[in-house]
Amino acid sequence: MEQIYFALVDTPGFFASIIRRVTGINYIHVVLSMDQKLQEAYSVGRRNPAIPILAGFEKEDAEKIERKFPTAQYRIVSMECTREQKRQIASQLKECYEKRFQYHYCVLGLPMILLNIPFYQKNHYTCSSFTANLLQKNGIKLFDKHFSLVTPRDFYELEQTQVVYEGTLHTFNRMNGCYPAQRTSRFRQMWRKLSYAMNGVYL
Repeated sequence: MEQIYFALVDTPGFFASIIRRVTGINYIHVVLSMDQKLQEAYSVGRRNPAIPILAGFEKEDAEKIERKFPTAQYRIVSMECTREQKRQIASQLKECYEKRFQYHYCVLGLPMILLNIPFYQKNHYTCSSFTANLLQKNGIKLFDKHFSLVTPRDFYELEQTQVVYEGTLHTFNRMNGCYPAQRTSRFRQMWRKLSYAMNGVYL
């Protein structure tokens, strides 16, 4: 058997606080990854961590996310699948990434989740509905409801998963050596340290 990974993400912000009220848990975002270090990780979310209104299908960039949200909390879990399922999922994720600007965040679907009404707008997904739909297409049906109604809470409560990490993204990046090897400018180093200090993270 092979492993796929889900990263449940808790980041600060006004929009995030609304999602927390809807789902009832701190984790407000779901990322699907082919590896434990999140090097091949994808989701429907912010195209740029600093601009919440621009959202669609993107490959996760752990360093860029940490620069914007140095106090972000991550819960990473693993789940078994077959080798063929993982191969197909990985291939489809890369295909989606090549066409990433055709995918958009399903804003209209958010009130439908509250009303428990299935809603699908072509190529429009939330982070949870995209992951649930992709898995279902590959023979992994995890939830007894329409994929458009799946939320981060559903992934949080999955019994088929094993927790492999829970803590800050800052610590996770340091543990996995996710930082690029090139030299960082002195200005960027000072800005990063200031950002960490303002958010209560100390080097």
